[in-house]
Amino acid sequence: MKSKRQNAIIDIIENNEIETQEELIKILAEKGFKVTQATVSRDIRELKLIKVTGELGKYKYIVPSAGAEESMHVYVAAFAASVKSVEAAMNLVIIKTYPGLANAVAANLDSNDSLDIVGCVAGDDTIFAATHSPEEAADVCDKIKSSLRNV
Repeated sequence: MKSKRQNAIIDIIENNEIETQEELIKILAEKGFKVTQATVSRDIRELKLIKVTGELGKYKYIVPSAGAEESMHVYVAAFAASVKSVEAAMNLVIIKTYPGLANAVAANLDSNDSLDIVGCVAGDDTIFAATHSPEEAADVCDKIKSSLRNV
């Protein structure tokens, strides 16, 4: 069932501009797959799907091409090189970047479905990333710091 579902996901994103997991869940349901957001999130991670900016400026999922994993490593390294500090403050995660890089880092955070971020506001060198609770903010902060250490 898992491989059929994952093949369906690949088919869906190759033939539709899917921006959110909710859109993907809806189309999967129409095709007879009853799934939760957690299952779709896990499938996206296992399939190593990535989000890119589409023709209309909206994000969409794509299947990475051969060599995309190497280019994603470069993207992750650029993210890590842009961030100076990360700290939680109540339900916010405050991220300091080098001047002029906050918008790029915020776009990366907004497109990362594995983080429980409601949304980001970016200035020139500071990002406020909102979460639902102080606990989620601390978790997001830890995940970002961990990803920075693993580059």
